[in-house]
Amino acid sequence: MPESSAPPLSRYRWIIVSLLFFATTNNYFNRIVLSVVIPEIKRDLSLNDIQYSYVLSAFQFAYTFGFLFIGRFIDWAGTKLGYLLSILFWSLAASLHATVGSAFSLAVWRGLLGVTETGNFPAAIKSVSEWFPPRERAFATALFNSGPHIAMVAGAPVIALLTLSLGWRWAFFLLGFSGFILAAVWPFLYKKPPDTASKTREKPAATVNEFTWRKLLGYRETYGIMLGKFLTDPVWWFYIFWLPNYLNARRGFDLKEIAAAVPLIYFIAILFGIAAGWFPGYLMRKGWTVTRARKTTMLVCALCLPFTTFAVTADSAWVAILLVSLACGAHSGWSNNIFTVVSDQFPSRAVGSVTGLGGFAGGIGGLLFSTVLVGYIVTYIGYVPIFILMGVLHPAAMLCIHLLIKKEHAGMA
Repeated sequence: MPESSAPPLSRYRWIIVSLLFFATTNNYFNRIVLSVVIPEIKRDLSLNDIQYSYVLSAFQFAYTFGFLFIGRFIDWAGTKLGYLLSILFWSLAASLHATVGSAFSLAVWRGLLGVTETGNFPAAIKSVSEWFPPRERAFATALFNSGPHIAMVAGAPVIALLTLSLGWRWAFFLLGFSGFILAAVWPFLYKKPPDTASKTREKPAATVNEFTWRKLLGYRETYGIMLGKFLTDPVWWFYIFWLPNYLNARRGFDLKEIAAAVPLIYFIAILFGIAAGWFPGYLMRKGWTVTRARKTTMLVCALCLPFTTFAVTADSAWVAILLVSLACGAHSGWSNNIFTVVSDQFPSRAVGSVTGLGGFAGGIGGLLFSTVLVGYIVTYIGYVPIFILMGVLHPAAMLCIHLLIKKEHAGMA
Protein backbone atom coordinates (compact mmCIF):
# COMPACT_ATOMS: atom_id res chain seq x y z
CA MET A 1 0.00 0.00 0.00
CA PRO A 2 1.36 3.46 -0.72
CA GLU A 3 2.61 5.43 2.27
CA SER A 4 -0.16 6.53 4.57
CA SER A 5 0.84 10.17 4.34
CA ALA A 6 1.40 11.73 0.94
CA PRO A 7 4.81 13.20 0.17
CA PRO A 8 4.98 16.89 1.09
CA LEU A 9 4.33 19.17 -1.84
CA SER A 10 7.42 21.23 -1.17
CA ARG A 11 8.77 23.35 -3.99
CA TYR A 12 12.14 21.74 -3.31
CA ARG A 13 10.84 18.63 -5.06
CA TRP A 14 11.59 20.36 -8.39
CA ILE A 15 15.19 20.91 -7.27
CA ILE A 16 15.31 17.19 -6.54
CA VAL A 17 14.05 16.43 -10.05
CA SER A 18 16.76 18.70 -11.45
CA LEU A 19 19.43 16.78 -9.53
CA LEU A 20 18.02 13.46 -10.74
CA PHE A 21 18.03 14.84 -14.28
CA PHE A 22 21.71 15.83 -14.12
CA ALA A 23 22.71 12.51 -12.59
CA THR A 24 20.76 10.51 -15.18
CA THR A 25 22.16 12.63 -18.00
CA ASN A 26 25.71 12.05 -16.78
CA ASN A 27 24.97 8.34 -16.46
CA TYR A 28 23.89 8.13 -20.08
CA PHE A 29 26.63 10.40 -21.42
CA ASN A 30 29.14 7.87 -20.16
CA ARG A 31 27.07 4.97 -21.41
CA ILE A 32 26.75 6.13 -25.02
CA VAL A 33 30.35 7.11 -25.71
CA LEU A 34 31.13 3.60 -26.92
CA SER A 35 28.24 3.43 -29.39
CA VAL A 36 29.20 6.79 -30.95
CA VAL A 37 32.93 6.12 -31.29
CA ILE A 38 32.68 2.42 -32.14
CA PRO A 39 33.59 2.98 -35.83
CA GLU A 40 36.89 4.51 -34.65
CA ILE A 41 37.54 1.80 -32.06
CA LYS A 42 36.75 -0.98 -34.53
CA ARG A 43 39.35 0.44 -36.87
CA ASP A 44 42.03 1.05 -34.19
CA LEU A 45 41.56 -2.24 -32.31
CA SER A 46 40.51 -4.34 -35.35
CA LEU A 47 37.15 -5.36 -33.84
CA ASN A 48 34.34 -6.98 -35.81
CA ASP A 49 30.59 -6.97 -35.08
CA ILE A 50 30.71 -10.26 -33.20
CA GLN A 51 33.53 -9.05 -30.93
CA TYR A 52 31.60 -5.83 -30.41
CA SER A 53 28.58 -7.87 -29.37
CA TYR A 54 30.70 -9.62 -26.72
CA VAL A 55 31.80 -6.25 -25.34
CA LEU A 56 28.15 -5.20 -25.18
CA SER A 57 27.33 -8.46 -23.41
CA ALA A 58 29.92 -7.73 -20.71
CA PHE A 59 28.16 -4.46 -19.92
CA GLN A 60 24.70 -5.99 -20.13
CA PHE A 61 25.57 -8.99 -17.96
CA ALA A 62 27.07 -6.80 -15.22
CA TYR A 63 24.21 -4.29 -15.50
CA THR A 64 21.64 -7.06 -15.26
CA PHE A 65 22.91 -8.82 -12.17
CA GLY A 66 24.02 -5.60 -10.52
CA PHE A 67 20.36 -4.56 -10.34
CA LEU A 68 19.52 -7.42 -7.98
CA PHE A 69 21.89 -6.16 -5.32
CA ILE A 70 22.08 -2.43 -5.97
CA GLY A 71 18.30 -2.02 -5.74
CA ARG A 72 18.27 -3.51 -2.24
CA PHE A 73 21.37 -1.52 -1.30
CA ILE A 74 19.59 1.71 -2.30
CA ASP A 75 16.63 0.78 -0.06
CA TRP A 76 19.06 0.10 2.80
CA ALA A 77 21.44 3.06 2.37
CA GLY A 78 18.92 5.57 1.07
CA THR A 79 18.96 7.69 -2.04
CA LYS A 80 21.55 10.23 -0.93
CA LEU A 81 24.40 7.85 -0.07
CA GLY A 82 23.48 5.18 -2.59
CA TYR A 83 23.33 7.60 -5.50
CA LEU A 84 26.59 9.29 -4.45
CA LEU A 85 28.52 6.01 -4.42
CA SER A 86 27.05 5.01 -7.77
CA ILE A 87 28.11 8.31 -9.38
CA LEU A 88 31.65 8.03 -8.03
CA PHE A 89 32.20 4.47 -9.22
CA TRP A 90 30.56 4.80 -12.65
CA SER A 91 32.70 7.90 -13.28
CA LEU A 92 35.84 5.92 -12.43
CA ALA A 93 34.82 3.03 -14.67
CA ALA A 94 34.00 5.36 -17.56
CA SER A 95 37.36 7.12 -17.30
CA LEU A 96 39.24 3.82 -17.39
CA HIS A 97 37.85 3.09 -20.87
CA ALA A 98 40.56 5.45 -22.10
CA THR A 99 43.22 2.86 -21.23
CA VAL A 100 41.95 -0.08 -23.32
CA GLY A 101 44.13 -1.83 -25.87
CA SER A 102 42.07 -4.88 -26.80
CA ALA A 103 38.54 -6.23 -26.94
CA PHE A 104 39.16 -8.02 -23.63
CA SER A 105 40.22 -4.91 -21.69
CA LEU A 106 37.34 -2.97 -23.24
CA ALA A 107 34.94 -5.67 -22.03
CA VAL A 108 36.43 -5.54 -18.49
CA TRP A 109 35.89 -1.81 -18.03
CA ARG A 110 32.55 -2.06 -19.79
CA GLY A 111 31.47 -4.63 -17.23
CA LEU A 112 32.56 -2.41 -14.35
CA LEU A 113 30.60 0.48 -15.86
CA GLY A 114 27.55 -1.76 -16.14
CA VAL A 115 27.44 -2.81 -12.50
CA THR A 116 28.11 0.71 -11.17
CA GLU A 117 25.49 2.39 -13.37
CA THR A 118 22.69 0.23 -11.97
CA GLY A 119 22.26 2.56 -9.01
CA ASN A 120 20.76 5.33 -11.12
CA PHE A 121 17.18 4.22 -11.67
CA PRO A 122 16.44 2.50 -8.32
CA ALA A 123 17.65 5.63 -6.52
CA ALA A 124 15.86 8.05 -8.84
CA ILE A 125 12.51 6.21 -8.78
CA LYS A 126 12.74 5.84 -5.01
CA SER A 127 13.37 9.58 -4.68
CA VAL A 128 10.36 10.41 -6.87
CA SER A 129 8.15 8.09 -4.79
CA GLU A 130 9.24 9.96 -1.64
CA TRP A 131 8.82 13.49 -2.97
CA PHE A 132 5.81 13.30 -5.33
CA PRO A 133 2.16 12.22 -5.09
CA PRO A 134 0.94 9.59 -7.60
CA ARG A 135 -0.61 12.06 -10.04
CA GLU A 136 2.77 13.83 -10.49
CA ARG A 137 5.11 10.84 -10.48
CA ALA A 138 5.02 9.97 -14.17
CA PHE A 139 5.60 13.61 -15.10
CA ALA A 140 8.49 13.91 -12.61
CA THR A 141 9.91 10.66 -13.98
CA ALA A 142 9.53 11.97 -17.53
CA LEU A 143 11.48 15.10 -16.59
CA PHE A 144 14.46 13.34 -15.07
CA ASN A 145 14.22 10.48 -17.58
CA SER A 146 14.61 13.00 -20.40
CA GLY A 147 18.25 12.99 -19.29
CA PRO A 148 19.10 9.97 -21.47
CA HIS A 149 17.59 11.71 -24.49
CA ILE A 150 19.40 14.96 -23.72
CA ALA A 151 22.55 12.88 -23.55
CA MET A 152 21.71 11.46 -26.96
CA VAL A 153 20.88 14.90 -28.42
CA ALA A 154 23.94 16.67 -27.06
CA GLY A 155 26.13 13.63 -26.61
CA ALA A 156 26.62 12.57 -30.20
CA PRO A 157 27.90 15.99 -31.38
CA VAL A 158 30.01 16.51 -28.23
CA ILE A 159 31.51 13.03 -28.38
CA ALA A 160 32.12 13.35 -32.12
CA LEU A 161 33.82 16.74 -31.59
CA LEU A 162 36.04 15.40 -28.81
CA THR A 163 36.91 12.34 -30.87
CA LEU A 164 37.72 14.27 -34.04
CA SER A 165 39.74 16.85 -32.06
CA LEU A 166 41.50 14.77 -29.40
CA GLY A 167 40.77 11.11 -30.14
CA TRP A 168 38.31 8.63 -28.74
CA ARG A 169 40.37 7.95 -25.59
CA TRP A 170 40.02 11.57 -24.47
CA ALA A 171 36.27 11.38 -25.09
CA PHE A 172 36.01 8.55 -22.58
CA PHE A 173 38.29 10.22 -20.03
CA LEU A 174 36.79 13.72 -20.08
CA LEU A 175 33.18 12.57 -19.91
CA GLY A 176 34.03 10.11 -17.17
CA PHE A 177 35.77 12.82 -15.16
CA SER A 178 32.69 15.06 -15.38
CA GLY A 179 30.89 12.71 -13.01
CA PHE A 180 33.30 13.54 -10.20
CA ILE A 181 32.16 17.16 -10.39
CA LEU A 182 28.55 16.05 -9.94
CA ALA A 183 29.56 13.82 -7.02
CA ALA A 184 31.26 16.78 -5.32
CA VAL A 185 28.06 18.87 -5.18
CA TRP A 186 25.57 16.03 -4.64
CA PRO A 187 25.85 15.76 -0.81
CA PHE A 188 25.24 19.49 -0.37
CA LEU A 189 22.16 19.76 -2.60
CA TYR A 190 20.27 16.48 -2.18
CA LYS A 191 17.80 16.35 0.72
CA LYS A 192 15.17 13.93 1.99
CA PRO A 193 11.57 15.07 2.43
CA PRO A 194 10.97 15.86 6.13
CA ASP A 195 8.53 12.99 6.78
CA THR A 196 10.90 10.44 5.20
CA ALA A 197 13.83 11.71 7.24
CA SER A 198 11.91 11.33 10.51
CA LYS A 199 10.73 7.82 9.59
CA THR A 200 14.29 6.81 8.73
CA ARG A 201 15.54 7.93 12.16
CA GLU A 202 12.81 5.97 13.91
CA LYS A 203 13.16 2.69 11.98
CA PRO A 204 16.57 2.56 10.29
CA ALA A 205 16.60 -1.05 9.09
CA ALA A 206 13.23 -2.70 9.63
CA THR A 207 11.53 -0.94 6.76
CA VAL A 208 13.96 -2.53 4.32
CA ASN A 209 14.27 -5.97 5.88
CA GLU A 210 10.50 -6.52 5.86
CA PHE A 211 10.49 -6.53 2.04
CA THR A 212 12.58 -9.56 1.15
CA TRP A 213 12.81 -10.84 -2.41
CA ARG A 214 10.69 -13.80 -1.35
CA LYS A 215 7.90 -11.52 -0.16
CA LEU A 216 8.09 -9.22 -3.18
CA LEU A 217 8.01 -12.20 -5.53
CA GLY A 218 4.77 -13.29 -3.90
CA TYR A 219 2.91 -10.46 -5.66
CA ARG A 220 1.66 -10.80 -9.22
CA GLU A 221 2.30 -7.08 -9.70
CA THR A 222 6.04 -7.76 -9.31
CA TYR A 223 5.87 -10.23 -12.19
CA GLY A 224 3.89 -7.77 -14.30
CA ILE A 225 6.62 -5.17 -13.87
CA MET A 226 9.38 -7.72 -14.48
CA LEU A 227 7.76 -9.09 -17.65
CA GLY A 228 7.08 -5.58 -18.90
CA LYS A 229 10.76 -4.70 -18.48
CA PHE A 230 12.00 -8.04 -19.83
CA LEU A 231 10.11 -7.59 -23.10
CA THR A 232 10.67 -3.87 -23.69
CA ASP A 233 14.11 -2.95 -22.35
CA PRO A 234 15.77 -4.80 -25.28
CA VAL A 235 14.24 -2.25 -27.66
CA TRP A 236 15.97 0.61 -25.89
CA TRP A 237 19.26 -1.28 -25.66
CA PHE A 238 19.11 -2.17 -29.35
CA TYR A 239 18.82 1.45 -30.42
CA ILE A 240 21.52 2.62 -28.00
CA PHE A 241 23.98 -0.11 -28.91
CA TRP A 242 23.32 -0.69 -32.58
CA LEU A 243 21.76 2.41 -34.17
CA PRO A 244 25.05 4.25 -34.91
CA ASN A 245 26.54 0.98 -36.16
CA TYR A 246 23.48 0.42 -38.38
CA LEU A 247 23.60 3.95 -39.78
CA ASN A 248 27.28 3.51 -40.55
CA ALA A 249 27.18 -0.02 -41.96
CA ARG A 250 23.82 -0.05 -43.82
CA ARG A 251 23.05 3.61 -44.54
CA GLY A 252 26.62 4.77 -45.16
CA PHE A 253 26.63 7.51 -42.51
CA ASP A 254 30.01 8.77 -41.36
CA LEU A 255 30.72 10.08 -37.85
CA LYS A 256 29.57 13.63 -38.68
CA GLU A 257 26.29 12.39 -40.22
CA ILE A 258 25.66 10.12 -37.21
CA ALA A 259 26.25 13.13 -34.95
CA ALA A 260 23.53 15.00 -36.89
CA ALA A 261 20.98 12.16 -37.06
CA VAL A 262 21.08 10.91 -33.48
CA PRO A 263 20.13 14.25 -31.84
CA LEU A 264 17.02 14.51 -34.02
CA ILE A 265 15.91 11.04 -32.98
CA TYR A 266 16.22 11.72 -29.29
CA PHE A 267 14.83 15.25 -29.42
CA ILE A 268 11.59 13.74 -30.72
CA ALA A 269 11.84 11.11 -27.99
CA ILE A 270 12.08 13.85 -25.34
CA LEU A 271 8.85 15.48 -26.53
CA PHE A 272 6.99 12.16 -26.74
CA GLY A 273 8.26 11.04 -23.34
CA ILE A 274 7.28 14.24 -21.52
CA ALA A 275 3.83 14.19 -23.15
CA ALA A 276 3.34 10.56 -22.05
CA GLY A 277 4.46 11.51 -18.55
CA TRP A 278 1.97 14.39 -18.35
CA PHE A 279 -1.00 12.52 -19.86
CA PRO A 280 -1.77 10.08 -16.97
CA GLY A 281 -1.91 12.99 -14.52
CA TYR A 282 -4.33 14.77 -16.85
CA LEU A 283 -6.55 11.68 -16.94
CA MET A 284 -6.41 11.35 -13.15
CA ARG A 285 -7.52 14.96 -12.75
CA LYS A 286 -10.48 14.04 -14.99
CA GLY A 287 -11.45 11.32 -12.52
CA TRP A 288 -9.70 8.26 -13.98
CA THR A 289 -8.15 5.78 -11.57
CA VAL A 290 -4.37 5.59 -11.34
CA THR A 291 -4.19 2.14 -12.94
CA ARG A 292 -6.58 2.94 -15.78
CA ALA A 293 -4.79 6.21 -16.63
CA ARG A 294 -1.38 4.52 -16.51
CA LYS A 295 -2.42 1.54 -18.65
CA THR A 296 -4.15 3.67 -21.26
CA THR A 297 -1.05 5.78 -21.76
CA MET A 298 1.15 2.71 -21.98
CA LEU A 299 -1.19 1.10 -24.51
CA VAL A 300 -0.96 4.14 -26.81
CA CYS A 301 2.84 3.95 -26.62
CA ALA A 302 2.90 0.20 -27.24
CA LEU A 303 0.71 0.46 -30.35
CA CYS A 304 3.17 2.87 -31.97
CA LEU A 305 6.00 0.35 -32.09
CA PRO A 306 4.74 -2.03 -34.82
CA PHE A 307 4.75 0.85 -37.32
CA THR A 308 8.45 1.42 -36.71
CA THR A 309 9.45 -1.91 -38.25
CA PHE A 310 9.23 -0.24 -41.67
CA ALA A 311 12.34 1.79 -40.81
CA VAL A 312 14.63 -1.00 -42.00
CA THR A 313 13.00 -1.24 -45.44
CA ALA A 314 12.49 2.48 -46.09
CA ASP A 315 14.27 3.73 -49.22
CA SER A 316 15.09 7.08 -47.66
CA ALA A 317 17.54 7.09 -44.77
CA TRP A 318 15.75 10.09 -43.26
CA VAL A 319 12.36 8.33 -43.38
CA ALA A 320 14.03 5.51 -41.48
CA ILE A 321 15.37 8.01 -38.95
CA LEU A 322 11.89 9.48 -38.39
CA LEU A 323 10.47 5.99 -37.79
CA VAL A 324 13.28 5.21 -35.37
CA SER A 325 12.44 8.52 -33.66
CA LEU A 326 8.89 7.28 -33.18
CA ALA A 327 10.20 4.00 -31.74
CA CYS A 328 12.46 5.76 -29.24
CA GLY A 329 9.76 8.29 -28.33
CA ALA A 330 7.11 5.64 -27.76
CA HIS A 331 9.51 3.59 -25.68
CA SER A 332 10.40 6.69 -23.64
CA GLY A 333 6.73 7.31 -22.87
CA TRP A 334 6.29 3.64 -21.99
CA SER A 335 9.39 3.65 -19.78
CA ASN A 336 8.32 6.75 -17.83
CA ASN A 337 5.07 5.01 -16.94
CA ILE A 338 6.34 1.51 -16.18
CA PHE A 339 8.86 3.06 -13.78
CA THR A 340 5.97 4.88 -12.13
CA VAL A 341 3.91 1.68 -11.90
CA VAL A 342 6.47 0.54 -9.30
CA SER A 343 5.69 3.45 -6.98
CA ASP A 344 1.96 3.12 -7.75
CA GLN A 345 1.99 -0.49 -6.58
CA PHE A 346 4.56 -0.54 -3.75
CA PRO A 347 5.54 1.72 -0.82
CA SER A 348 8.66 3.84 -1.18
CA ARG A 349 10.64 1.66 1.23
CA ALA A 350 10.34 -1.22 -1.30
CA VAL A 351 10.67 0.81 -4.51
CA GLY A 352 14.43 0.35 -4.87
CA SER A 353 14.15 -3.42 -4.54
CA VAL A 354 11.25 -3.76 -6.99
CA THR A 355 12.94 -1.39 -9.46
CA GLY A 356 16.03 -3.58 -9.12
CA LEU A 357 14.03 -6.72 -9.88
CA GLY A 358 12.52 -4.99 -12.91
CA GLY A 359 15.94 -3.82 -14.02
CA PHE A 360 17.28 -7.35 -13.63
CA ALA A 361 14.48 -8.73 -15.82
CA GLY A 362 15.03 -5.96 -18.36
CA GLY A 363 18.74 -6.72 -18.38
CA ILE A 364 18.09 -10.40 -19.06
CA GLY A 365 15.92 -9.36 -21.99
CA GLY A 366 18.68 -7.09 -23.20
CA LEU A 367 21.23 -9.90 -22.95
CA LEU A 368 19.02 -12.23 -24.95
CA PHE A 369 17.75 -9.85 -27.63
CA SER A 370 20.17 -6.92 -27.92
CA THR A 371 23.77 -8.12 -27.65
CA VAL A 372 25.25 -11.38 -28.98
CA LEU A 373 22.08 -12.44 -30.83
CA VAL A 374 22.06 -9.16 -32.75
CA GLY A 375 25.74 -9.51 -33.58
CA TYR A 376 25.22 -12.88 -35.23
CA ILE A 377 21.94 -11.99 -36.95
CA VAL A 378 23.24 -8.77 -38.53
CA THR A 379 26.41 -10.55 -39.62
CA TYR A 380 24.74 -13.52 -41.31
CA ILE A 381 21.16 -12.38 -42.08
CA GLY A 382 20.87 -8.59 -41.73
CA TYR A 383 18.85 -6.09 -39.73
CA VAL A 384 15.32 -6.89 -40.98
CA PRO A 385 14.50 -9.65 -38.44
CA ILE A 386 15.79 -7.50 -35.59
CA PHE A 387 13.67 -4.48 -36.51
CA ILE A 388 10.59 -6.71 -36.76
CA LEU A 389 11.28 -8.19 -33.33
CA MET A 390 11.71 -4.75 -31.80
CA GLY A 391 8.33 -3.73 -33.20
CA VAL A 392 6.28 -6.46 -31.51
CA LEU A 393 7.75 -6.62 -28.00
CA HIS A 394 5.83 -3.68 -26.50
CA PRO A 395 2.35 -4.96 -27.45
CA ALA A 396 3.27 -8.35 -25.93
CA ALA A 397 4.44 -6.60 -22.76
CA MET A 398 1.24 -4.55 -22.57
CA LEU A 399 -0.81 -7.76 -22.58
CA CYS A 400 1.24 -9.16 -19.69
CA ILE A 401 0.85 -5.99 -17.64
CA HIS A 402 -2.89 -5.81 -18.28
CA LEU A 403 -3.34 -9.38 -17.07
CA LEU A 404 -1.10 -9.17 -14.00
CA ILE A 405 -1.67 -5.63 -12.69
CA LYS A 406 -5.32 -4.92 -11.98
CA LYS A 407 -5.46 -3.30 -8.52
CA GLU A 408 -4.61 0.25 -7.47
CA HIS A 409 -1.82 -1.16 -5.30
CA ALA A 410 -0.33 -4.51 -4.36
CA GLY A 411 -2.24 -4.69 -1.10
CA MET A 412 0.86 -4.41 1.08
CA ALA A 413 0.58 -3.31 4.66
